[in-house]
Amino acid sequence: MIAGFSAGKTARGGVDIAYSIGGRGPPLVLLHGFPQTRVMWSHVAPKLAEHRTVICPDLRGYGMSGTPEGTAPYTFREMAGDIRYLVAELGYETFDLAGHDRGARVAHRLCLDAPGAVRRVALMDIVPTYTLLSDLRREVAEAYYHWFFLAQPSPLPERMIGAGPDAYFEACLAGWGGGTEGFDPALMQAYRAAWRRPETIRAMCADYRAALHLDFADDAASLDARITCPALVLWGADGVMARWYDVAGVWAGFCSDMRGAAMPGGHFFVDTHGAETVEVLDQFFD
Repeated sequence: MIAGFSAGKTARGGVDIAYSIGGRGPPLVLLHGFPQTRVMWSHVAPKLAEHRTVICPDLRGYGMSGTPEGTAPYTFREMAGDIRYLVAELGYETFDLAGHDRGARVAHRLCLDAPGAVRRVALMDIVPTYTLLSDLRREVAEAYYHWFFLAQPSPLPERMIGAGPDAYFEACLAGWGGGTEGFDPALMQAYRAAWRRPETIRAMCADYRAALHLDFADDAASLDARITCPALVLWGADGVMARWYDVAGVWAGFCSDMRGAAMPGGHFFVDTHGAETVEVLDQFFD
């Protein structure tokens, strides 16, 4: 699935967590976002694995991981618990962590819930969930309407997306990333294979329902908490976050030790500018 990596699977609370692992050295966990899978790291992970053990899980509900019923299993806290469990199963007590999109939100929650576990964290192209939802701008709501569409009661969004999953999810990739031309065709095929499954569509909707109804409350209760490990905040220079937020300025209030940088491209700069992503992450985690 990722060249040179081996695939594995573990289970936490009856939910399978699929992952790829490669390299040798200190552990680095890479978390993907919506609507992708762990293969989004295919052009990044092998380079980072030259000096590290790189672990790329599928978040629950995505890719080859489990898709439990209901909404509560899809909170960022539950997903963060999966990552802590997986890393411990692989024999590590502490690790470096990087997340993009939903993966970055999981990473944020993990840093708050288990501050001693993460040595360094990189958060890619998000502002905190609480910030986005509590101070929702008209322009952000228009661009990120999917937050509210996917969170509608079942089965409305599932049925609408299921009528044409490729059309819907590829519109998401194009809408936030400035087009799909820069995406690796092989990775696009892997994304399509995952998001065409009805159970994956259901789980991704549950992920967004959890964000509005459960994660927001969790974050509201943690407003005084800070990420205490060194943090790197990255954003796509041409993306929605950069257009409507001072991304570094927002995150400065949530971190004790933070640096930030703009990356070329839009939201999906990991896919479209992999070499630049490797360079920045390699320097930060070295």
